[in-house]
Amino acid sequence: MTMRKLATIQIVSDVQPIDGADKIELASILGWKVVIKKDEFSPGDPAIYCEVDSLLPVKPEFEFLRKSSFKRMSDGKEGFRLKTIKLRGQISQGLLLPVTALGAHCIDLIPGTDVTDLLEIVKYEPPIPAKLAGEVKGPFPGFLSKTDEERVQNLLDELILYKHSLFYVTEKVDGTSITIYLKDGQFGICSRNLELVENPENTYWKVVRELDIENKLRNLGRNIALQGELLGEGIQKNIYKFKGQSIKFFDAFDIDSYRYFDRAVFL
Repeated sequence: MTMRKLATIQIVSDVQPIDGADKIELASILGWKVVIKKDEFSPGDPAIYCEVDSLLPVKPEFEFLRKSSFKRMSDGKEGFRLKTIKLRGQISQGLLLPVTALGAHCIDLIPGTDVTDLLEIVKYEPPIPAKLAGEVKGPFPGFLSKTDEERVQNLLDELILYKHSLFYVTEKVDGTSITIYLKDGQFGICSRNLELVENPENTYWKVVRELDIENKLRNLGRNIALQGELLGEGIQKNIYKFKGQSIKFFDAFDIDSYRYFDRAVFL
């Protein structure tokens, strides 16, 4: 799985007025709606679309975001985090920048072109509470694929291609990423980017032990990983009001063939 593109060249498909607003308008990009300055873009214009959860670098051209968006990640990196906001009653998802923001970088303005690295944008990772952080055993194992699922709003062309196909839809819940694996008899647990040492006080390990997942994986008799979102009290403000903690799984990964299982096998 490739890492999700956080900033790409896209074409503005539509611009509409916002009731009661004289200085802002609503632009449509892919399946997203973004509030822009009035007359900043027109339908058909190329633009740089920066997704929600992008962390823009601390640079003068992005200082206008400081009051609303300045954040510090768990690794100490600072920047301006984009999130869904509401302006004049209108939901705005992400940020549109003129292509001139690329400065001296010369690229073809082809829709979908990734400019994430050129703009020094990274994915925002919120600070991890102590009971979640745990002691690091090592980096995320190379025999696994990290969780970085694409948002459906970026897949409009693909949805058209597969409109006559049978597929299933899952809901992205707001927790923290967890990967649980069994490979050649070795059992392990990872956060989004790191493998964690077992500790009964660590929330990842505590929940996995409560759910008896190690024994369940061993009973399958194969090298496999489960990936999902760890949810509940003490995690991402627990917006779902869960009691305790649990895991909602969305993928099962075949380690030997380095591919995801289809839905029938996963279920």
